[in-house]
Amino acid sequence: MEQLRILRIDPGEPVRILFVDDEENVLKSLKRIFLDYNYEIITVTTVEAGIEVLEKRSPVQVVVSDYRMPGTNGVDFLKQVCKRWPETIRMVLSGYADTASVVSAINEGHIYKFIAKPWNDDELKVTIGKAIERYYLGKKNHELSLELKKKNEELTSINKRLEQVVLERTAKLIFQNKVLKRSQNILDSLPVGVIGIDPDGLVVQCNIKAKELLGKDLIGSDRKDSLPKGINSLIDEVIDQGEYARQVSVGDMYLKVKGSRIWHTKDQQGVVIVVDREDR
Repeated sequence: MEQLRILRIDPGEPVRILFVDDEENVLKSLKRIFLDYNYEIITVTTVEAGIEVLEKRSPVQVVVSDYRMPGTNGVDFLKQVCKRWPETIRMVLSGYADTASVVSAINEGHIYKFIAKPWNDDELKVTIGKAIERYYLGKKNHELSLELKKKNEELTSINKRLEQVVLERTAKLIFQNKVLKRSQNILDSLPVGVIGIDPDGLVVQCNIKAKELLGKDLIGSDRKDSLPKGINSLIDEVIDQGEYARQVSVGDMYLKVKGSRIWHTKDQQGVVIVVDREDR
């Protein structure tokens, strides 16, 4: 069952287990245990041969090495494996007499398990199965970490672009506000009154001179409610004819009023009128 679950994790990748031991009969025994498993069992008698297998046959999911090896001991060998193939699960085999020295060296080689000789076949099968599962879980976690890193980098890039867009739009709005303020200052500096009316009859512009002549701020009001009847009549004429001018009396004051229709864009339509005091 362990084997089937592992193969479902990555069905396209062969499961390779490397056993390193200088005793041929030990290797034969280990290989025999897994005859009924869909594992590729590789056995070598030297550390050098083990390194060569890893260089040529990777990925090797699990490496099991005897502790007492000619020349380089098993832990030193597994340290090399840890350095060059860190994803490979590493285990060490040893006789009971070596237990204390092996256990003290396990952390140095980041060894997953210590397997004592003589081993129990069933326990060894379970240990190998869990080691393979650990390999694929580690591989999956690594892939997810890379994917998360990529997503974070993409998100960082998007945020930088958004920040740039916000800065650009903010700068544009600041510039537009300066233009609007300057335009309003220009209108307020004119010696005549200027009133802007949108297509719905809403007063959207009224400079200082217009406020003085008409005695109130008209912005935001409906022109039919806030403007004198004579001016409203002129606006109706402007809407029909495009341009119109007349003298209008407001109380005891006479105003020269001229209007023109605005046809620029859909958002810039309406009527603009100019008013000025006129001696009778």
